[in-house]
Amino acid sequence: MLKDSFGRVATDLRVSLTDKCNLRCTYCMPPEGLDWLPNAQLLTADEIVRLVTIGVERLGITEVRYTGGEPLLRRELVDIVARTVALRPKPQVSLTTNGIGLAKLAGALAEAGLDRVNVSLDTLDRETFKRLAHRDRFEDVVAGLEAADRAGLRPVKVNAVLMRGINDHEAVPLLRFCLERGYELRFIEQMPLDAQHGWNRADMVTADEILTLLQAEVDLCADDLEERGSAPAERFLVDGGPARVGVIGSVTRPFCGACDRVRLTADGQIRNCLFAREESDLKAALRAGAGDDELAERWIAAVRGKRAGHGIDDPSFLQPSRPMSAIGG
Repeated sequence: MLKDSFGRVATDLRVSLTDKCNLRCTYCMPPEGLDWLPNAQLLTADEIVRLVTIGVERLGITEVRYTGGEPLLRRELVDIVARTVALRPKPQVSLTTNGIGLAKLAGALAEAGLDRVNVSLDTLDRETFKRLAHRDRFEDVVAGLEAADRAGLRPVKVNAVLMRGINDHEAVPLLRFCLERGYELRFIEQMPLDAQHGWNRADMVTADEILTLLQAEVDLCADDLEERGSAPAERFLVDGGPARVGVIGSVTRPFCGACDRVRLTADGQIRNCLFAREESDLKAALRAGAGDDELAERWIAAVRGKRAGHGIDDPSFLQPSRPMSAIGG
């Protein structure tokens, strides 16, 4: 097992397929973009599948989430998904995406065995979308959501980040949009993972504020029938249910004590936390000819050193040097 010194067991693997993205969301990167990793530094499709196989067959990984950057930009995505689905025991396989290009790939991904998708959508206003993402691609994201739903990649989950004075007035409209279409909405607190290191806690719309915005127009009650466990979202029944909305308070309501996640970056580094400042290199050992046993032992050792929490409230907290696009969400 991938067990840390606090007794937590990692069963949820987030795998970044690329650091590249076709949007420039302000809470992630500057308008001009970033210096992308050279292709030679990225794990190949075979290397990704080999490490995922070790995780699933030897180390107890039960869920694999492919992320980026933007994973739809990875040419071998459908093949990687199909090979992951073929593993035994079969893990749950999902995808986090900005939705651009999903309209074209949703059917192929469903046929490959993908279970579901999480799609980022922070606004329903095209001009606000352009302001946030520096790209005029709102309609593409909406089309991607519709295609995912048609392809059966359900539940289709929508991730939204509210920013003060920009889209915080859209909390209820976003919820209505998702309820009308059968999508599951998750509001996520803005985290200190931007490349510009411009995150300011005072500017962040907190989980409590999000709930207050929603409760002004809908009735919310905690979903007591569902065991939260290690799930990052607190889920609430909307107007008595059965529809639900989730709030992920990564900063103000941390769930580190139950965390079961471990991350593999696009260049083959193991990270125990989004906010970790240290990594463990599996790629170098893999390319030096290490066997599966050695790679598994290196992975186990990496997870053993996981810290108790992300420490954002600690005065000594330092934002990770890598932005979200390079870590993988």
